[in-house]
Amino acid sequence: FVHAAQTMGYFTAVLDPDANSPAGRVSHRHIQTDYTDPAGLQQLAACSAAITTEFENVPAPALRELAKLRPVSPGADAVAIAQDRAAEKAHFVACGVPCAPYAVIETAAQLEDAALRNVLPGILKTSRLGYDGKGQVRVKDVEALRSAWQGLKQVPCVLEKMLPLELECSVIVARGRDGQMVNFPVQRNLHREGILAVTEVYEGHLPADLQQQAVTAARAIAEGVNYVGVLCVEFFVLQDGSLVVNEMAPRPHNSGHYTLDACDQSQFDLQVRTLAGLPLAQPRQHSAAIMLNLLGDVWLDANNTLRTPDWAAVLALPGTHLHLYGKTEARTARKMGHLNVTGTSPAHVREVALKAAAILGIDAF
Repeated sequence: FVHAAQTMGYFTAVLDPDANSPAGRVSHRHIQTDYTDPAGLQQLAACSAAITTEFENVPAPALRELAKLRPVSPGADAVAIAQDRAAEKAHFVACGVPCAPYAVIETAAQLEDAALRNVLPGILKTSRLGYDGKGQVRVKDVEALRSAWQGLKQVPCVLEKMLPLELECSVIVARGRDGQMVNFPVQRNLHREGILAVTEVYEGHLPADLQQQAVTAARAIAEGVNYVGVLCVEFFVLQDGSLVVNEMAPRPHNSGHYTLDACDQSQFDLQVRTLAGLPLAQPRQHSAAIMLNLLGDVWLDANNTLRTPDWAAVLALPGTHLHLYGKTEARTARKMGHLNVTGTSPAHVREVALKAAAILGIDAF
C-alpha cells in the first residue's frame, strides 16, 4: 500500500510497534507504538487525511477512536466481524451466502448439545485470532471435541462441519464510500498446512458459472456491512460443484498479489483509491498468472541452516517477478515474499512456475 500511495504522489505514515516494520521503513513517517496507544493514535490522526489497515487484527476499538478524527476504511464494524468467526458466520447467513453447517461453542454445557452431532466430524476453530491454520483442530466425535476445546483453553470457538472439498478459490472486491464496487477475477488457491501456497488466475481455471456465483456472493458480503476498502472473500468448492463461503479478510490478500504484475491496477492501487475517494475503474487482467507464496522455509536447507535462495536462476526464467517484503528474519512458515509468473498462456505460466518451484524447493502443484 505504501508503495502504491507514494506512486500516486501521497505522503504516508505507518503506525506499527515493530522497529523493523517493512512498511515503516519505506514510509515517510513511522510511529512506533502499540496499536491501542492513545498518544500514538493521536499522532497518526494528526498527520493523516485518511487511515486504512494492513491486517485484520488491528483492535477494532482503536479504529473506532481514529474514526472520530479521520475517515477510516475499512470501518471498525467490518473489521470486528472479520475478527470473530461467530459474528462472521452470522453475517454470511444474513447476506444469504451459503456457508458450512456450524455451531458456536462458548460453554461446557454446549458441548453436550445433541445437535452438535450434525456438525461432526468437523473442525473446531477459535473464534478470535486464528489465521493460517492456527487455532484449529479436526475432531471426529464428541469425545474428541471435548478434548480439543480443553486444548484450546476453553475459549469461544466455532465448530464447522467438514465437507467434501474439491478446491478453494477467492474473490477480491473494492468498494468506495459512494457504494461503487469493482472486482478482480476469481482466484484458484492451493493451501498447504493451512497457509496459502499457490494462486492461479487464467482463462479456464474455474467454471464460468462458479466464478459468477463467487463474485455475486463477495459483493453481497461487502454490501451487507457497507464495506469501504479492499475485501477478500475465500470460498470452498465442494465435490458436487457447489460453493460455500469460508472467511473474509478486510484487507488486500495474498491471493491478490498476482495483480501487481498481471493487471492494469493492483489490489493496492484500489486500496489507495478507496481511501482517497477516487473513482474505481474495473481492473483488467492482461496476463495469465501464477503466484507462489515464499515462506521462510525457502531460506532453510535440509539441516535447517539459513541460505540465500538461488534468485538468479529463478529470475532467469521468462515472466518471473520477485517481490520480497524486507523482513529481517526468515522462519519456518513465515511469509517473506512472493513470486509472480506471468505469460501469454496458462501452459506457459504453469511450465515456468513449476520450474521456479523446483529451484526453490517448493513442492509441485
